[in-house]
Amino acid sequence: MVWTVACSAEAGDANGLMIASGSSDKTLRLWDVQTGNCLRTLTGHTNWIWSVAFSPQGHLLASGSADKTVKLWDIHDGRCLQTLVGHANVVRSLAFHPQGNTLASVSEDETIKLWDVKTGECLKTLRGDRPYEGMDITGATGLTDAQKATLEVLGAIGA
Repeated sequence: MVWTVACSAEAGDANGLMIASGSSDKTLRLWDVQTGNCLRTLTGHTNWIWSVAFSPQGHLLASGSADKTVKLWDIHDGRCLQTLVGHANVVRSLAFHPQGNTLASVSEDETIKLWDVKTGECLKTLRGDRPYEGMDITGATGLTDAQKATLEVLGAIGA
């Protein structure tokens, strides 16, 4: 099943329109819109692909997966250029900065990560406050282990 698609036109070439699709079969496919042909199938993710995005220049494709990774691909030869690791859950959405040098990824781990496209380095992690962010439950009594674990997921510390 196809979960995500993105469109790209090669810079300055309206006939170069390409579609990328990501699927539950763990593959990406690049499609030529003019002919309807699949140009290539990219493999490397180990779980469903939930998000794809073309770089503004159109030569890179980013893919985000339930395997908790983001991969950067060269669309001309299909090589995986980098695997970006750092999310703790499914990567749901991707967006390139208009200059193409930074990629943002969002995950079910409730974080947004900003990546340097050239180096693969995570530049910054953004996270909104959770309901119990920073609440210190060190020494709290009357809580079960399950309740402590739940509070930690919601931002509490010290369990």
